[in-house]
Amino acid sequence: MTTTKATTRTRLRAGIVGGIFFMALTAICVQAVRLHVFRGAWLSERAAGQYERSMVVQGKRGTIFDRNGSPLAVSIESVSIAAHPHMFADRQAASVRLAKALGQRHREVYAKLNPKRSFVWLKRQAIPSQAEAVRKLEMKGIDLITEHSRYYPSKTLAAQLVGFSGIDGHGLEGLEFYFDADLKGREKEITVLKDANNDRFEGVGELPPTEGNNVVLTVDRTIQHIAQRALESSVSEFKGRSGMAIVMAPATGEVLALAQYPFFNPNRFRNYGRELWRNRAVTDPFEPGSTMKIFSVAAAIDKDICSPSTIFYCENGEYRIGKNVIHDTKSHGWLSLQQIVKYSSNIGAVKMAEKLGAQQLYAYLRGFGFGQRSGIACPGETVGSLSSFKNWSAIDTGAISFGQGVSVSAIQLAAAASAIANDGVLMKPMLVKAVTDRKGRTVKSYAPQKVRRVISAQTARTVRRILKTVITEGGTGVNAALEGYSVCGKTGTAQKIDDSGTYAKGRYLASFLGFAPADHPELTILVIVDEPGDQNYGGIVAAPAFRRIALETLSYLNIPPGTDADRLRVSRGNRAKG
Repeated sequence: MTTTKATTRTRLRAGIVGGIFFMALTAICVQAVRLHVFRGAWLSERAAGQYERSMVVQGKRGTIFDRNGSPLAVSIESVSIAAHPHMFADRQAASVRLAKALGQRHREVYAKLNPKRSFVWLKRQAIPSQAEAVRKLEMKGIDLITEHSRYYPSKTLAAQLVGFSGIDGHGLEGLEFYFDADLKGREKEITVLKDANNDRFEGVGELPPTEGNNVVLTVDRTIQHIAQRALESSVSEFKGRSGMAIVMAPATGEVLALAQYPFFNPNRFRNYGRELWRNRAVTDPFEPGSTMKIFSVAAAIDKDICSPSTIFYCENGEYRIGKNVIHDTKSHGWLSLQQIVKYSSNIGAVKMAEKLGAQQLYAYLRGFGFGQRSGIACPGETVGSLSSFKNWSAIDTGAISFGQGVSVSAIQLAAAASAIANDGVLMKPMLVKAVTDRKGRTVKSYAPQKVRRVISAQTARTVRRILKTVITEGGTGVNAALEGYSVCGKTGTAQKIDDSGTYAKGRYLASFLGFAPADHPELTILVIVDEPGDQNYGGIVAAPAFRRIALETLSYLNIPPGTDADRLRVSRGNRAKG
C-alpha cells in the first residue's frame, strides 16, 4: 500500500515537471516562430546594427593635365579619422588621449564625442603623424578611413586658373569648379563589416566607387612658368599692386599661359585672401586705354574710311569737344593714321572716330567680341561694358575710340588682338583640349572654334604693318623689340576709376598688347600691371615683360628668327613712354 502511494506521487511529480517543461518548450517555440516569421526583418536589422556600418565614399578625383601631360592637380590617398561616440564608456578619458594624438584641444574633441551621434569625423585628411598616433592608441570606437585629398604639385603655377577643391572633393574655384562634374569621382554607399572586437573587414562583393575623368588643358606649364616669372619681375620692379599676363595661339585661340600676380598656393588656399583666388583675367573688367586704338583703327581701315597715310590735325595736344578737352601726352600737329598709332595720339584717334561714326565703331567693337562673353571655359566671366551707340554723345564716341568709357576683360582683349594676328578671324578662347577617362581614353574633345570674320585679311595685314612702327625708334613700344624677331603691338596707359565713378589721380593700368613674329604671328601676348608706382606708362612698365615672355617662348617653341626681324636694340636709358 505504501509502495503504491509512493509510486503515484512520483508519477504525479514527473507529470507536473514534464508539463512545465512542455509548456516552456511550447512558449519558446511560439516565441521563435513569432520572432523569425513575423519579426524576422526587425531582428535582422537589430543584428546588423551590431556589426554593420554604412558610409558614403567617393571615387578618386580626376587629374588636371597641361597640354603635354604634366599634372597640375592630382588626388592622393590620405587617412581620415572617425569615431563612434556611443562606443566610449569614458568620453572624458577618450577625448584627452585623442586630443593629444591629434594636436587638438581637449574640449573640441570632447564636444565631438556626443553620445547622441552614431558617427563623427575627428580629423579629415589627417597628416601621417596624426594617423599613426591615433592608430597606436588602439581604441575601440575609432575608424581610420582611407580617402583622397587634392594636391597641386606645381604649387603657385596657374593657381588662379586651375583653382582648388574642398575637403569633400568638390571643386570650389577655377577649372576645378567649372569641370567639377567631369572631375569628381562617383559616390557610392558601402557597408563596413566589423567583428566582435570592432575591427573592420571588407564586405563581400563590394566594388570600389568609379574614378573621375581627367581634364587636359591647352596651357603649357613651361610657357606658364615663363609668363609668371616675367610678370612677377615687372610688378615687383615697378612696385605695382598686381598683374596679369596671357599668351595665346592666335590661329586656334588656345590659351598657352594665363598668369596672375600675386600668386597663391592652392594647397593652403585658406591662408590667402579671397581676392587672390579668382581668375581676374576672366572675371574683372577694366578700361583698356590706348590698346583699344588697335580696333578702332582696324574698323576705319576696313570700312575704307582711312588708309595708313590719311592725315589728321592733332591740335597741338588739346582738342575741345563741347565742355570736354581731350589731351595728348605730347603736342602734335599733322599726323598720319600710322603715326597716330605709333605715337599713341588720343586726339588723332578721336578725329578718326568722327570720320568713322559711332554706329560703325560700335559694330566693329562688337564684332571683335567686346561687350559680350567670349564663352571661355571658366567660371564668372564678365561681359565687360559697351553701351549701345544710340546712347553715345560726341565725347563718348571719341573717348571709346581710345579706350575710355568702355570696359573689357583681359581675355577679351587678347582674343580680339588674336583676330588681327589671325588675318581678321576671331577665334573662341580655348582652355581645354579634352576630357579623358582613367585609362586615357577620350571622353570629350574640343576643337578650335571660329566665331566670325571681323575684318578682311588685307585689313589685318595693314593693321599689323602699322603696329610694327610702334616698336621702332620714336614709337611708344620700343622696349618690346626682340633681337632676331619682328614684333607688332600697342601700349596702353589707362587711368583707373575710383568708387565714386571718377578717374582716380595717380592710379593707372599699364599694358602692352602685341604679337610675334609680326608678319606670321605665332603668339599673342598681353601684359597688364595694375597701379605701378614710379612709372605709369605701358611702354615702360609692361613692354619689357612682353619682350621677355615673347623671346623665351619663341625659343622654347623652336620658332626661328625671321628675315624681317627688328634690328633695334633698346638700352635701359632709351625707354619710350606710351
